[in-house]
Amino acid sequence: MTKAEVVSEIADKTGIDKLVVSETVETFFKVMKGAMSKGENIYFRGFGSFVLKKRAQKIARNISKNTALVIEEHYIPQFKPAKVFSDKIKISVPTKAS
Repeated sequence: MTKAEVVSEIADKTGIDKLVVSETVETFFKVMKGAMSKGENIYFRGFGSFVLKKRAQKIARNISKNTALVIEEHYIPQFKPAKVFSDKIKISVPTKAS
């Protein structure tokens, strides 16, 4: 499902104009990106958490040049689904393959 499909479905179910829904969704993502870039985690009860996971420094190899690269420690965003959400997905039957 694409963002445009999500916007369209929300607009259909709520009766709100697609342009307003689109602006709201875009603002939602900007707020999430801004919060996470400041090091904040985001929690949605019954849905899940968006948390920052620390990756340690490591040495990687560039195989084509046979050189070592140092990848500095950094953070990556990670989604942890809530138990309620996970349980709902486990019992649902997929309608189409991805």
